Amino acid sequence: MKLLKDILYGVSLSAVSGDTNVLVNQIHFDSRKVEMDDVFVAVRGTITDGHEYIQKAVESGAKAIVCEELPELLINGVTYIKVSDCNSALAIMAANFFDNPSKNLKLVGVTGTNGKTTVTTLLYNLFKKAGYKVGLISTIKVMVGDKEHPTSHTTPDVMTINTYLSQMNQIGVEFCFMEVSSHGIHQKRAEGLHFAGAIFTNLSHDHLDYHKTFAEYRDTKKRLFDGLPKSAFALVNIDDKNGLVMLQNTKSKKYTYALKSYADYRAQILEKQFNGQLLKLDDNELWSKLIGDFNAYNLLAIYATADILGLEKMETLRLMSELENVDGRFQYYISKDKITAIVDYAHTPDALKNVLVTINALRTGNENVITVVGCGGDRDKSKRPVMGHIASEMSNQAIFTSDNPRTESPEAIIADMEAGVEAQNTKKVLSIENRRQAIRTACKLAMTNDIILVAGKGHETYQETNGVRVDFDDFKEVKEALDSQN
Repeated sequence: MKLLKDILYGVSLSAVSGDTNVLVNQIHFDSRKVEMDDVFVAVRGTITDGHEYIQKAVESGAKAIVCEELPELLINGVTYIKVSDCNSALAIMAANFFDNPSKNLKLVGVTGTNGKTTVTTLLYNLFKKAGYKVGLISTIKVMVGDKEHPTSHTTPDVMTINTYLSQMNQIGVEFCFMEVSSHGIHQKRAEGLHFAGAIFTNLSHDHLDYHKTFAEYRDTKKRLFDGLPKSAFALVNIDDKNGLVMLQNTKSKKYTYALKSYADYRAQILEKQFNGQLLKLDDNELWSKLIGDFNAYNLLAIYATADILGLEKMETLRLMSELENVDGRFQYYISKDKITAIVDYAHTPDALKNVLVTINALRTGNENVITVVGCGGDRDKSKRPVMGHIASEMSNQAIFTSDNPRTESPEAIIADMEAGVEAQNTKKVLSIENRRQAIRTACKLAMTNDIILVAGKGHETYQETNGVRVDFDDFKEVKEALDSQN
């Protein structure tokens, strides 16, 4: 148990009713989990408002309530703390509750539209190969040293983050690499954390259902850099025009990387093949199994970060040459008939275009490219026609299908995608709602040396419809479909 006043250290308090010099057990923002002597933080969510459950939390034994509006009836023996922002208060309280674990390791946050998972995962793998104890908090999984934990959000809630960071402290983790999403920043899930550095990959069309405007989306990302201390570093991709924006107000040490512009860290692509690419980094050559311009940027960010954090350059390059693709990121399989299937998480217009540009750059010209793609339901609708246009324009055959329709009609989502197809490309488009059938159709249409891209879900092993998740793995599906044709 901990003193309530210690947990509240650093929280801006508007009003207090009751005693803060009391011992409390746990912090919860879900009233259903509250037990005797716990603290309940009444967070306003996108669907529910925690203030509606204050009485329930008190009845369950809550000793303290943190809220933005005090209830009319204050119960004796319960401490009520009024704050201006419960999300911010919860973040600071969570860090205090676990004794600020992010201060006991070097936490590096990675933000941007695309590349977050690849950069964080490969940094984790690189530093682990270099002999360090490392942590990872990513879309795909959380790693506490060698122990893996599943995850359902790009940026977990603040209690979960600090729980994992505390566990990392216990086993002596020195570095932790963490994806920081715009949702996570907006909902204050990155507050209360002590970042040793932050990396900006790129910014393109995404999450405008949540942020409403591109400027708001960009400025939300920027808050991660605005909050960095002088002791931290900020590393940004300045080939993206938003890179320098991220650096405008930061107090941290500034570093840049680029393929096209003058920067602190530069790379040049010397050779591209389907099994890898040759890069020039700091006048040294690197053969990497990761292909595509987008991966050249990812690798450059990894190289720069390793250098900033003190790894020896030649050793870093040696270890980078051993790095493998991250699951669902340009993950490929070549069948006995020499049909290449590529599974990629590309679920934004920019990511889809980058993958197709990479594929088309590697073609000899005789192969057909067949793209299977859908768009998620209950998400940014404005990107659907753009993705439909890109898939139909840059492929010989495009098959529009379901992604995770969630509560939306799959037919309506596909219709939104079809709206972006220009007249000259309509004959290249098939619409098949069932994703398994769409993948099998692509495999039947493919001939020797053709390339199939299955985009949108990448590493995900499920498909969600109306709140129900069923097992579905794009890589497994396309591999089985191709193997069954032999």
